[in-house]
Amino acid sequence: MRRFARENALCAALAVAGSAVVGWLGLYGYAWNDYDTEARPALEALTAGHLQQFLRLAPSYGGSLVERAPFALLPGLWGGGSLAVYRMVAVPCLLAGAALGVWLVNRMRREGHSTLARAVALGVCVANPITLRALEVGHPEELLGGALCVAAVLLAADGRGIWAGLALGLAVANKEWALLAAGPVLLALPPGHRFRSAASAAASACAVLAPLTLMTSGSFSSGTSAVASSTSAIFQPWQIWWFFGAHAGPVRGISGEVKPGYRTGPSWSGVISHPLILAAGAALALALWLWARRQSGGRLPERRALLALALILLLRCILDTWDTIYYALPFILALLSWEVTGPAERPPVMALICTVLVWANFRWLPSHAAADVQAAVYLAWSLPLAAWMALRLLSPGRVSVPRRAAGAGSAQEMTVSSLERLVSTS
Repeated sequence: MRRFARENALCAALAVAGSAVVGWLGLYGYAWNDYDTEARPALEALTAGHLQQFLRLAPSYGGSLVERAPFALLPGLWGGGSLAVYRMVAVPCLLAGAALGVWLVNRMRREGHSTLARAVALGVCVANPITLRALEVGHPEELLGGALCVAAVLLAADGRGIWAGLALGLAVANKEWALLAAGPVLLALPPGHRFRSAASAAASACAVLAPLTLMTSGSFSSGTSAVASSTSAIFQPWQIWWFFGAHAGPVRGISGEVKPGYRTGPSWSGVISHPLILAAGAALALALWLWARRQSGGRLPERRALLALALILLLRCILDTWDTIYYALPFILALLSWEVTGPAERPPVMALICTVLVWANFRWLPSHAAADVQAAVYLAWSLPLAAWMALRLLSPGRVSVPRRAAGAGSAQEMTVSSLERLVSTS
């Protein structure tokens, strides 16, 4: 532990400093953002000592507020007001991104990655402009969920089933979309560890969500049902259903502003969007299970599990009519983790390029092009990327499976061909 702390002290300091800067830039105020309308009433009830009211007012991602509730109470120690509460509940999310960055950089150092590659990986984790935008619109929990899902896969690949399940359960309680990570996490474990990991995930998720589900008349229950079976009129340009919509008149945003060039989505798109995302996750998990049985003894190698996580999180963005900029953050973290666990001579350029593409598509292009152009540009890079990831994921090439050295605590990798013959051991 002392050696780990000594080797990563500078990296940790840089990660905390970067997170502090991003927090300072993004948490300047909550007026008119989603925190103001969704999370603030519940947290104000909590800080006033009204626990039952807090549970009743919690939004559909109320589990995330429960997980971060201790941080909401800290400003009371120094008399901080509502702005201090708003900033403090984002701290665990920023720290999760920083911790993931330090974890990945530590691995990269041991595997011989260059200083530049490690700096890029840390920057994507802690100084990502998409993280900044997530803070501005009031959704830091997206960073927390993404970091927990990636951590769950990494822990599963290391054979730590209980801890992997705990991370997955906390991610699911944080936000429902983390259920998509269940397949990659469980398949990355040895078959004999999966039941315990799933039980750990269920226990941790239930421990967080149980108080909220007991408040059956609250915002959490109604919001969760609405998300699971959405017929919402929210219809963004950055998803695959956009061109099925019609120019049927002016489209207005939440605050009443007219959105030029926006389409009205067909009624069926909101009905099938979220169930189709879950179906895609289940289908991908089934395909990978069949692949793992043939290729690697029933267990998904670490890199394939991370690539599977990145793919399903990208599909979540493509298939969701609600898609917005911060939805891409978990996908980019998973893609980064897949890249940095690969050969040391390959820097994590794909995660960096995807960050730039997402930022340009969601933030720069809306000021320079019509909504149809935004949609076309988004599909022009996201669909080929998803297809390439799927082909690479399900191809029958060589795979790496973890192997513990006899009498040693560190993992070694054994390269196995598609015919399951030993090729080389590193």
